[in-house]
Amino acid sequence: MKLDDLKGKTVGFAASGGLDSCTVTKWLTEHGVTVVCFCADMAQPDEANFAEVEARMRASGAADFVAIPLHEMIAAAGVEVIQFQARYEGAYWNTTGIGRHVIVAGMIPELKKRGIKILGHGATGRGNDQVRFQLCTNMLAPDISIYAPWRDETFLKRFGGRKEMIEYCQERKLPVKATLNAPYSTDANLLGLTHEAGKLEHLDVSPWFVTPGMGVLPTAAPDAPETVTVRFEKGSPVALNGKPVTPFEAITQANAIGGKHAVGIVSHLVENRFVGIKSRGVYEAPGMELLGTAYAYLLQLILDRRGRELFDQLSLFVSKQIYQGYGFDVATHMARSALGPVNALATGTIRLKLYKSSIHFDAATDVPHQLYSESNASMEAIGEFNHADSEGFLRVLQVSARALAANGQVTAPAWAGK
Repeated sequence: MKLDDLKGKTVGFAASGGLDSCTVTKWLTEHGVTVVCFCADMAQPDEANFAEVEARMRASGAADFVAIPLHEMIAAAGVEVIQFQARYEGAYWNTTGIGRHVIVAGMIPELKKRGIKILGHGATGRGNDQVRFQLCTNMLAPDISIYAPWRDETFLKRFGGRKEMIEYCQERKLPVKATLNAPYSTDANLLGLTHEAGKLEHLDVSPWFVTPGMGVLPTAAPDAPETVTVRFEKGSPVALNGKPVTPFEAITQANAIGGKHAVGIVSHLVENRFVGIKSRGVYEAPGMELLGTAYAYLLQLILDRRGRELFDQLSLFVSKQIYQGYGFDVATHMARSALGPVNALATGTIRLKLYKSSIHFDAATDVPHQLYSESNASMEAIGEFNHADSEGFLRVLQVSARALAANGQVTAPAWAGK
């Protein structure tokens, strides 16, 4: 949709209260568009006072402001990310990607309640978020249209970037917090912070100038390690250090504990965006890193070789699905169904040791479905496994090995010599 399609209509805008939100809201209202701002409350640590967000949006011309409480939804989604071990390109917990799914899922009922047929967002035309907002809305509510100002030529002619937006807001005395000197921008929810743009776009600039929003840098972490126990039942964290927790409480407390020890703080990644360009991101996700690592240790105990191989494929697949905005499609639901048997077995208590940004395994107890057997794995003369029983096993394996050699299909690499 373009600006001419909006005049005289109402747009439900996904507003964060930041520079883009204030600029777009004011610009649309100046062109005869009614803007209702919807702000997702996902326990984002960088925006605790929603009264201030509402004040900024109303000052920018919003006809109404709706805060949508999504604490439990983002926590439940975060637990599922942990269960899938969904790290994009191996390092980035999908905190922002799943957050966009949650925002759309929370906004759609509110839009329908008010009869609003247009969802607007401030995601840029170079990023992943525009894809997530678009596809999630198309899947959950195909009758709702999308307006993305950063793909509207009229908007682009007026605003080339942050500089023009800041000047525009200053001219109209809008209460934005952004300044031309800001070294980077931040997006946040309960699960993590994403820092991008500004000085971070320069690869010769170290990421350690970023001020953590969910913890401390390793140099400021305590000099003594701390042990933490996490109890999982059927895939969900139910207790932290022996005290019962809900998913929201588990992540909130894990954020505090992990952040204190610089766990999951300032992780640098040059990633491949869905739109085909590389970008640099600096991430914080202390709670996800703590709980996710504990869950990874639990999985090591309960999955056999074939189960592990399939799980790793599911993990990689779902990581891409969430990152690319396909978290609601049939393929992702198929993956959820495949994960069900794993979750049913994932019960146990894992004890970790945290120290200056590192997480180490400390102990595992009460894991009823574990496959690890101390007696079978022991090198001592105990257990039911007889070393000599491996003779028949190796005789079977040697058949194919010798066949490969006999038919000239074995070549030693250069480092093995002649």
